[in-house]
Amino acid sequence: MSRATRRIHRVLGLVLLLPICAWALTGFVFFVKPGYGPAYGGLHVRRYGLAGAAAPAPRPEWLELRLVRTILGDHVLARAEGGPVQLDPATLSARELPDESDIRRLIADAIAQEQGRYGEIASVARHPGDAPSATIETTTGVTIELDWATLGLQQSGRDTRRIDALYRVHYLQWTGFKPVDRILGVVGLASLLVLAFFGLRLAFAARAT
Repeated sequence: MSRATRRIHRVLGLVLLLPICAWALTGFVFFVKPGYGPAYGGLHVRRYGLAGAAAPAPRPEWLELRLVRTILGDHVLARAEGGPVQLDPATLSARELPDESDIRRLIADAIAQEQGRYGEIASVARHPGDAPSATIETTTGVTIELDWATLGLQQSGRDTRRIDALYRVHYLQWTGFKPVDRILGVVGLASLLVLAFFGLRLAFAARAT
C-alpha cells in the first residue's frame, strides 16, 4: 500500500506542478499589487461650479436628481424606477448622446491631467440607443467607456488586461468557457486535497517506521 501511495502522490505532484507554480506566482503578484493603482484607478468627468444654475422642480417619478456642469454645459441626471437617465436641462426630455466632437471634448477634459497614462484620443465609437454610451480608445492603448446616462467613466489599459489575465490563471479560468473552467477548478482543488492526504499518510508512515 505504501508503494501505491507513493506512486499516486508522485503522479499528482507532477500533474499539479504547473498549477501550483501558477498559483504561487500569481498569488505573489496579488500580494504585492504592482501597478494596481494606475490599472484600476478611477476616472471621472471633470465638473465645474454651478454658479447661476437652478435645479428643475422634482417630479414624482424621480427617485434621485442631480445637476452637474461639465465642459459641455449643464446636465440633469435623474434616476427613476427604470434606471438612470440624463435629461435636457431646458426641456427635461431624454438627452441624446452627443456627437463625436463633443464626446472628444468631454473625455479630453477628463484626461487632461493624466497625459502620461492616457495620451491623446485616438478614436471614438458612439453607441446610441436605450442605454447611450461611447467607447474611446487612446494612443496609449487605454479604453475608456462612457455611460452617458450617469456621466460615468471606466478605464482599462494594457496593464489592467494583464492583471485580469493573471486572475484568470490563478482561478483556473484557462479556457474561457465557464462550465469547463468550473470543472477545472473543482478538479484542481480536489487534487490538492488528495495530494495533501497522501502526503500526510506518507509522513506518518515514515514516522511510524
